[in-house]
Amino acid sequence: MSTNHPNLDPASDITEDPFAEYLRAREPSRRELAGAWQVAIGLQAVDGLTPSRYLVETAKRSVEGEITLQEAEHLVTSYYRQNPHQALGRTDEADVVATRIAQLLSEQAFVFSPVQYLGIHRRLFAGVYDHAGKIRDFNVTKKEWVLDGDTVTYGGASELEATLDYDFAQERAFDYTGLGVAAAIEHIARFISRLWQIHVFAEGNTRTTAVFLIKYLRSMGYKVDNEPFTEHAWYFRNSLVRANYSNVHTGIRETTEYTVAFLRNILLGEHHELKNRYMHISGYFKPENLDIHSNNLDIHSNNLDIHSKNLDIHSKNLDIQNRYGLPPVSARYAAQIAAAYAAGQVFSRADVIPLLGLAPASASALLKKLLDAGLIEPVQGQGKGKYRLRG
Repeated sequence: MSTNHPNLDPASDITEDPFAEYLRAREPSRRELAGAWQVAIGLQAVDGLTPSRYLVETAKRSVEGEITLQEAEHLVTSYYRQNPHQALGRTDEADVVATRIAQLLSEQAFVFSPVQYLGIHRRLFAGVYDHAGKIRDFNVTKKEWVLDGDTVTYGGASELEATLDYDFAQERAFDYTGLGVAAAIEHIARFISRLWQIHVFAEGNTRTTAVFLIKYLRSMGYKVDNEPFTEHAWYFRNSLVRANYSNVHTGIRETTEYTVAFLRNILLGEHHELKNRYMHISGYFKPENLDIHSNNLDIHSNNLDIHSKNLDIHSKNLDIQNRYGLPPVSARYAAQIAAAYAAGQVFSRADVIPLLGLAPASASALLKKLLDAGLIEPVQGQGKGKYRLRG
C-alpha cells in the first residue's frame, strides 16, 4: 500500500461541508454514514484537534462504498504507524478516533450501563492512550476559558467507580413514561452533565460522553440532529462546564440552561444560538450586555471585535481568527491564552501545555503560529522561550 499522501494537512481551512452532497442522497445508508462522519470529525474540536485532509478524503471513500469503516481505520492507522513524523498537533489521534466514532455511531448495539460507557472509551482510545477504558487513579483540575481560568470540581479519584455506578442506577430507575419532550430534555441535561462531571477518565471524557449520549438518545427512540455536534462541539463541552460550576462569592451558580439549549436543537430542531462567549462567567459577552453603539464596539460579519478599555484582553481576542489569519483551532487556543495572561504577563511553553492540554510538540507549533501572526512576542532577559501578548 502506498503511503504517499500529499493532502495530510489539517482540514481546518475547509469552508464547505465535504459531506453535504451525501446528506442529500436518497439512500438512507449513505445519509446516515455521512452524518456519522460529520459528528466524528466535529467532535475532535472539544480537545482542540483538527483531523487531516487525508481523513476527510478517506471518509468520503467509505461513504461512496469504496471501503468499509474498518478499512478506513486500517488505512489511517497504517499511515501513521509508517509515518510517525506526520502526527504533528495530535492529528493522528484526531484521525484514528474519528474513524472509531464513525464506526460506533453506525452500529445499533447499545446497553445502558457503566460497562458500556467504559467500553466506548476503550474502543475510541485503544492504542492512543495507555489508560483507554480505565478509571483514572488521580485527581484532576483543568483551567477553563469559559470560567475565566477557574476549574470545575471533578470527581475524586477514590470514589469514581462508586459515583459512576450510582449515577447510572439513578438514571436507570427514572421513569420517562408520560413525560413531555421538554421535561425529558431537562432531565437528560442533568444526567449527562453529572456523568461528565465525574470525569472518570484521564483524557477523552467529552468525546466518550458525546458518543454515549447520542447512542442513549437513539436507544430511547429520539432522532438526533447531527449539526450541533458537528458545528458546536466546543459549545457542548462548555455547556457541561457551566452545568457543574458554582462560585458563591461571585454569585455564579450551576446551570443546565446551555446544555438544554443544545439538546433542544438536536432533538426538537430548534435554533438556539450556540455561542461560547454567551456562557463566559464574566457576562461581558451576553447580548444584553453588549452595546454596539458605545465603547468602540465594532461588529463585522457576526464576529465581535471588542476594544473597550474596561474589558480584559481575552475579549479583544474573540475576533483573532479574522484579525490574525489563524485557523479556528489556533484562534481558540489563542483566546484561552489571552484569558489566562493579561498584556505584559510572561509565559512559556511549560505554562501553555497544562493550560491547553497540549503535548510539548503541539504547544511549540502553536506558539510559532502565534509568533508568526504577531499575536505574541518573545521576551528578552527572562530566560529562553518566554513570551507575552502584544499590547
